[in-house]
Amino acid sequence: MASKKGNLSINSENMFPIIKKWLYSDHDIFYREVISNACDAITKIRKMDMMGEYQLPDGFKPRVDVVLNDKEKTIKITDNGIGMTAEEVEEYINQVAFSGATDFLNKYKDKANADQIIGHFGLGFYSTFMVSDSVDIDTLSYKSDAASVHWTCDGGSDFEMSDGSKTTVGTTITLHLSEDCLEFCNEYKAREVIEKYCSFMPYEIYLSKENEEGTEMVKASEKLDSDTVIEEVHPEKKEGEDKEPELEYKIKRRPQLLNDTHPLWAKTPKDCTDEEYKEFYRKVFRDYKEPLFWIHLNMDYPFNLKGILYFPKINMEFESIEGTIKLYNNQVFIADNIKEVIPEYLMLLKGVIDCPDLPLNVSRSALQNDGFVKKISEYISKKVAEKLAGLCKTDKENYDKYWDDISPFIKYGCLRDDKFCEKMTDFILFKNLDGKYLTTPEALQINKEAEEEAAKESAVDEDGNKVEAEVVGDKKETEDKKDKKDEDKEPRTIYYVTDEQQQSQYIKMFKAQKMDAFIMNHNIDVPFMQQLESKNEGIRFARIDADLTDTFKSRTSKKAAAELEEKEKELSEKIKKALKNDKLTVKLEKLKDKKMSSMLTVSEESRRMAEMMKMYAMNGMNMGDFGAEGQTLILNANHPLVEYVMEHGDDDNTKLICEQLYDLARIQNAPLEGEAMSKFVARSNEIMMNILK
Repeated sequence: MASKKGNLSINSENMFPIIKKWLYSDHDIFYREVISNACDAITKIRKMDMMGEYQLPDGFKPRVDVVLNDKEKTIKITDNGIGMTAEEVEEYINQVAFSGATDFLNKYKDKANADQIIGHFGLGFYSTFMVSDSVDIDTLSYKSDAASVHWTCDGGSDFEMSDGSKTTVGTTITLHLSEDCLEFCNEYKAREVIEKYCSFMPYEIYLSKENEEGTEMVKASEKLDSDTVIEEVHPEKKEGEDKEPELEYKIKRRPQLLNDTHPLWAKTPKDCTDEEYKEFYRKVFRDYKEPLFWIHLNMDYPFNLKGILYFPKINMEFESIEGTIKLYNNQVFIADNIKEVIPEYLMLLKGVIDCPDLPLNVSRSALQNDGFVKKISEYISKKVAEKLAGLCKTDKENYDKYWDDISPFIKYGCLRDDKFCEKMTDFILFKNLDGKYLTTPEALQINKEAEEEAAKESAVDEDGNKVEAEVVGDKKETEDKKDKKDEDKEPRTIYYVTDEQQQSQYIKMFKAQKMDAFIMNHNIDVPFMQQLESKNEGIRFARIDADLTDTFKSRTSKKAAAELEEKEKELSEKIKKALKNDKLTVKLEKLKDKKMSSMLTVSEESRRMAEMMKMYAMNGMNMGDFGAEGQTLILNANHPLVEYVMEHGDDDNTKLICEQLYDLARIQNAPLEGEAMSKFVARSNEIMMNILK
């Protein structure tokens, strides 16, 4: 066979099966495409009027009419836009995928504003064949010598084009629906779809039924020239009224207006009232709980972007915290929650974003890969951070009130976006044990005064007499030489509580020493704390049962401390033997709270690791006592029970007290479970029986 070269051809016969099955994921999208094209046509004729190439008739009102006929199984979509000549129908309709909008812009690029042309793709019209057996076009161009054109096609490769009968400038698209798509000429379904995609298109869209038999009553002052009057109605004058009641008309039911041509996001923030923002929120999101606050985005450079983001009030125990961000392109709905445009963590919000510069693909259902999209996402993130920071600075009282609701957004944002985290670190709030909200810098300083006071306290000997505290080495001298800048760089600890009831004994100790801690009891808090620690050298978090600082200990002389250390070694062996637990660390301390016999601390690192392992452990996998290496049993040398253990040998009572001291400490740290609880109850009964003896 001889070699042959040629050109591959793509024609409508090849294209229609692809368009009908693959181009659009949702068949109802045809409403958006055809109505968008209608709005384009109106935009074009208005521009021709502005440029002096056409004069609009007096009283011209741009509009798109959708007329349903469930008996004939048709949908008619009519606009009073620019229309088409026979040559333009040949060029824009018969040559599949040739964009009329693009050609128009190229021709008038020096005179027209490209941002106001919705359609970017000629294939939009062909979406009608997804739901239709055949489609008709009736159109009349604005040109003075133009003749009307009728075009029809059954979805194959053949079409018919002839002179038409349309007498008004504009275009009517008639869809003869397929049997499996008749739902789209149902009034309620049509309204639902059009409101979904076209609620904010720039020209009025009206829905009606052909041969409508319904009626409505209007007052004479409300009657329009376009109304079809069926009957005049003279209301009777009511007793006690001075004026004659206004004349009323029974008219043929008017077409329903389905859209708002001037959405709130298109206005400047200073022109919008709080009530307008709330009403817009209720209307768009069907949420009748008022939003906490909102952010109005309005940017013209380096790209065009407008929108409103709402922070909703959430009941986290019973409701999903998934939000809805509606993405628009020139007031045409594109999709919900497109991740490339909206930072993932902001999808927890509710809002609308309109960006005419988005690089959409041919079906407008997804974005083309473009670095420009990332810039849009970064801008939105930046504006949200600026709004929150400004609110914290200028309206701290309300910011405090909002915090419990907005904290999931902010904490999740800090985990997902390092730049957002950096901007928000100083404006993150922590709720203390008294319900007061403090910023991160305030939280870092909250216990500084208490710690300094504890450091100034005089030491005491074994008998409780004051002695001069000895300082090891030249630590004090070194501290005195540190300048303020170096001191500020030192890591400081933010103490937190995860369960106020379970950790109540530790909370009591903290309050007794005028120290404070913060409530962090959500699942997101652990990774959030780790993020702040990794991004800020001066921040460290520790649960209040993670360690025992010097603040809670009585200071002793050097000699007394050495004696205590010797007793600790002996006591440690006795406790480990009684408990049969070699992994346990035992410390003997003189605590300021003399009523506290024992307490258990678990190092922050060990506990976090244990929690992580439990989280990721396979179902049924027994984690056992993982993390027990981080446990430290602290015994109060000032308590009689501890003194008894130190002074007596390994008799039954000593073993009983050792076990009880350990379990009492554990109960303050976490609930006893299973066999451990059973042993604790039995032992408690035994101790009480011994008291009776």
